[in-house]
Amino acid sequence: MTEAIRNEVGKAVVGQDDVIDLMLTSLLVNGHILLEGVPGTAKTLLAQSFAASLSIKFGRIQFTPDLMPGDVLGTNLFNFQTNAFTLTKGPIFTELLLGDEINRAPPKTQAALLQAMNERIVTIDGHDHSLGDDFMVIATQNPIEQQGTYPLPEAQLDRFLFKIVIPHPSRDEERMIVRRHGHRSAMPRLEEFGLRAVADSRLLAEVRDLVMRLHLSEELLDYIVDVVRGTREHASLDVGASTRAANMLASAARAYAALLGRDFVIPDDVKMLALPVLRHRVTLSASAEIEGLSADRVVSEILDRTAAPR
Repeated sequence: MTEAIRNEVGKAVVGQDDVIDLMLTSLLVNGHILLEGVPGTAKTLLAQSFAASLSIKFGRIQFTPDLMPGDVLGTNLFNFQTNAFTLTKGPIFTELLLGDEINRAPPKTQAALLQAMNERIVTIDGHDHSLGDDFMVIATQNPIEQQGTYPLPEAQLDRFLFKIVIPHPSRDEERMIVRRHGHRSAMPRLEEFGLRAVADSRLLAEVRDLVMRLHLSEELLDYIVDVVRGTREHASLDVGASTRAANMLASAARAYAALLGRDFVIPDDVKMLALPVLRHRVTLSASAEIEGLSADRVVSEILDRTAAPR
């Protein structure tokens, strides 16, 4: 399954193998993903291609400053023919939701996703509506543009399993991209790549069950807890990661090991995933920001300080 999904996404997106592996890891543990990158790094195309490789329902919301919670969740409208209110479902009623430029929506609209991301349920007019076990959010944001954007609140960020920073491609990858797409200025349509679904809900459920039963040693459990607790004790951080972060890191490590064909987790799995799991869950102190430190640098320092099991 892993190689098949990589190949399908690769029909549209050149490179980004590490990003695709993280997206697969998140998929296997029902996690949500925040993709951050400058314009033109194929964030939207990557999310669309990933969805196209899966036989699940896909939906998209283009977040804008005038977007209201009802535009996301839906609303009850009065039907004069039946003399009753009928639920008109919003775009959140899907299985894989692409939230494009999520930081362009105001806080109250962003908050409409909180319950959905945490419980996979939305409440409309006092009634709960299930989104299904496969519900997953892939959100994108641009880190350099500040005008017309709203920073994601900490409670929202904590719902994302990974914050994945999309890098610029290597020179060879960029040359291949220009060769493939350099004859047009607009973003290519997904239909042009001939992507096909190679995994369905049944297969995903089987792999998820396997991941849940994958072995995590007591020594690695201690290591994960020590790394997360280290974020609360570091002098450069005002706010460290929560216990939810430790749970998510352990869960993601199991899935990542399974993707690599192992039935056990090793310390390198934890080290690989620590940055995308923790970078958006910590807050730098004022002095650290003045010194020019980044969350990635501090988390890397914590990993270097924390003894890993042999």
